[in-house]
Amino acid sequence: MKRVTAEEVSKLYVPPPDSHKGQNGRLLVIGGSRLFHAASLWALEVASRIVDLVHYSSVPENNDIIRSIKSEFRNGIVVSREDIETYIEEDDCILIGPGMVRSEIPSEQRPKLKVTNLNEINNFQDEGEQTEALTNYLLSKYPQKQWVIDAGALQMLDISLIPPNAILTPHHQEFFQLYRKYKISNIKNTPEILNIDAQVQNFAENHNCIVLLKGPSDIACSPTEYREIKGGNAGMTKGGTGDVLAGLIAALACKNDPFLATIAGSFINKKAGDGLYRITGPYFNASDLADEIPQTMARILKIT
Repeated sequence: MKRVTAEEVSKLYVPPPDSHKGQNGRLLVIGGSRLFHAASLWALEVASRIVDLVHYSSVPENNDIIRSIKSEFRNGIVVSREDIETYIEEDDCILIGPGMVRSEIPSEQRPKLKVTNLNEINNFQDEGEQTEALTNYLLSKYPQKQWVIDAGALQMLDISLIPPNAILTPHHQEFFQLYRKYKISNIKNTPEILNIDAQVQNFAENHNCIVLLKGPSDIACSPTEYREIKGGNAGMTKGGTGDVLAGLIAALACKNDPFLATIAGSFINKKAGDGLYRITGPYFNASDLADEIPQTMARILKIT
């Protein structure tokens, strides 16, 4: 299996000296819940260092938190859930899922939610149902957009609605859930594959998407490419490091080919974590990682 190299990552888009605000990427982050506040903020924190504009939409409690710390992301705009479709239309990439909660009711026991507008979704009292309805409503309505699907949105995803070239960022348990849905929906045509690498490849090919399977070695697979990213350490088991990775990949996908954004995001994330480990050992957190990533990118891209 071919490994990702710094030479490949160096092909990432770098803002030209004469560029203007908005030309170097516009990202919409949809995430957060009443239970999980920090996850979507970590994604926002790293993305705001890379793209020109970050639009952020969460539940009212999280929107209020972001407004109170707005100086941390100078070009950020807080967007209410009622208005997100306007921003989906204009932004380059949409990240959905960090900090969103799943339903505790097994999928086979839940009624299939059918909604026609955002107001219906916002009226759901159960946040897991909100996650499911919002994710699948938006994916079905805007399949032409570049999506990064993470965390809660992944867990509530209708796999038949995965848009072309969407980037999925599951850890192993989340991927097993996705692959189980795939096998159930394609029981006659799904080969009995035991090898996890082959499962990822099979899923990416059949859904015309990109899968980044997170682990000690990340596996990135598109319908035509299959790569491995080595690196990482015990410090990166901390909560929030996956949200940083999702925000990084989504930010890169605003101005780069989605597969390059995926493998480069994984590579940079691991290199940043390894750089921190050399200084502090495993004693760093997701915010430290988000702060380290711009310096790592600058070194790899030979900007400084």
